[in-house]
Amino acid sequence: MKPSAHIHIKRIYDPPAPEDGCRVLVDRLWPRGIAKANAPWDEWDKQTAPSTELRQWFNHDPAKWEEFRKRYIEELAQSPEAVRHLQSLAAQGPLTLLYAARDTEHNEAAVLKDYLLAHADSPCNQQEKQAP
Repeated sequence: MKPSAHIHIKRIYDPPAPEDGCRVLVDRLWPRGIAKANAPWDEWDKQTAPSTELRQWFNHDPAKWEEFRKRYIEELAQSPEAVRHLQSLAAQGPLTLLYAARDTEHNEAAVLKDYLLAHADSPCNQQEKQAP
C-alpha cells in the first residue's frame, strides 16, 4: 500500500482517534471555539491552506466548488515545499488533514487530500526519496 493511501480528512471538532496518526490543521484561520492550550492536532499548516483572497471568494458556496478546486490546485502547485512536507508526513504513517468547515464535501482538506494522492509519485518526490 502506498504511504499516501493513509491520508484522511476530518473536521477539527470531531474527537481525535488513534488511527488519525499525525493530525495537521490545514485552515488559514484558527477554528472557533478551540482554545490554543487544547489544540487537538500536531501541526498547524497555514502554508498549504487556500489564500485569504481565495477563501473569502469561495465563502463555502457549493456553486463555486469546481472553480475553487481549480484555483486552489493552482495555489498548491506554487507551494511545492509545503506539499512535500505533508507528503513526507504521509510517508511516515497515517496523516489526517483537519478542517473547520461545516461542509464535509466542499472544503480545502478534500482538495488537498486529492492533490497529495495525485502527486504522490511525481518525479520530484521520487528524487527526494532517493537522495542520500
